[in-house]
Amino acid sequence: MSSVQRPVPFGKYLLLDRISVGGMAEVFKGRAFGVEGFARLVAIKRILPHLAEDRRFVEMFITEAKVAVQLSHANIAQVYELGRHDDDHYIAMEYVSGKDLLSLHHALKRGGDHLPPALTAYIGAKVAEGLDYAHRKRGSDGDPLGIVHRDVSPQNVLVSYDGAVKLIDFGIAKARGRSYEETQHGVLKGKFGYMSPEQITDGEVDHRSDIFALGTVVHELLTGKRLFFGDNDFLTLELVRKADVAPPSATNPAVPPELDAVVLKALARDPKDRYSLASEMAEDLGRYLHLSGPGLSSKGLGDWMRTRFGEDLAAEKRKDEAARRFVLGPDGAALELEPDDEEEPTALWNPVFDEAEPTGRGPRWLQAETAPDPLASLPGLGAPRSPPPTRKPRPAFA
Repeated sequence: MSSVQRPVPFGKYLLLDRISVGGMAEVFKGRAFGVEGFARLVAIKRILPHLAEDRRFVEMFITEAKVAVQLSHANIAQVYELGRHDDDHYIAMEYVSGKDLLSLHHALKRGGDHLPPALTAYIGAKVAEGLDYAHRKRGSDGDPLGIVHRDVSPQNVLVSYDGAVKLIDFGIAKARGRSYEETQHGVLKGKFGYMSPEQITDGEVDHRSDIFALGTVVHELLTGKRLFFGDNDFLTLELVRKADVAPPSATNPAVPPELDAVVLKALARDPKDRYSLASEMAEDLGRYLHLSGPGLSSKGLGDWMRTRFGEDLAAEKRKDEAARRFVLGPDGAALELEPDDEEEPTALWNPVFDEAEPTGRGPRWLQAETAPDPLASLPGLGAPRSPPPTRKPRPAFA
């Protein structure tokens, strides 16, 4: 018998591992299959079993898919389809190999380190670009969709090992044409510590609320501390309502005045005093990066991620190699191939999954005993002060 953990069939997918679970849904790493050996890693989000019969949650879930599937941008995780398997509604979307900002922050904190200001500015700029695209998106009739994410938080920003920055989870997004959601006034939607003051005071919520939330995320990345966090939910909401914010440099002297100014403008209590567009915030962050030294790109961020989290990446690649031994059989069961039968996936164009699953061992330097510091020439991005923390392996998915 093989010692490889057997994936779980789910419609036309195999579920390999559970990535995360929230209040409404759980997300799995999965594998999709097509003709002639086509295969691709995907993320499968499905409603939690105990909520599958609740029409309100099902409607929220369907609305999320309908909003997100219209968005095609480099900084927004792509949604491929909304489907249903037995009694389970699910969303199939782009799988991002990397870390969300919350887990990234915790990993750095365990090592006694901070995310360098330049990397923080780069990540913030990319999220702002994705938000600006969503805010400006128009429907097929040419009218603005009026999308407001309303849940911009560290858990919903992914950074890949290749340096891509992706915004996810439009589950509580506000958009033109919403049904029951728009009628439930007085119901707070989102994570309390990342809300805007107008969300709490029942004021008008528009795209500038997302800018405030992004300002909160960037402030926390720069300082390594929660910005609006009280002993209970009431005190947290009161801190948000007051929005009395000190500049990040008051906690982290390495933060330059230019970044202080961007963050404080994004966190202005009155929406009229904030950036009027997320693109304006992205431009100011980009201007700081341009003036502060050599340009930072996705390659630089990817190099930094692989340097810090090389062991995690290697462990994930080993699991992916093991998972390739399984295919979806004609009866919908997971079949394990004999070693002689194993083949690399064939890349075929597909209107839903448009590229083959990545293969190979990754950058050659990852196999060296000591990895180089690819960002040593950039300001504030020198060698790590301590070895990269090793994440405790996640229990095998059953």
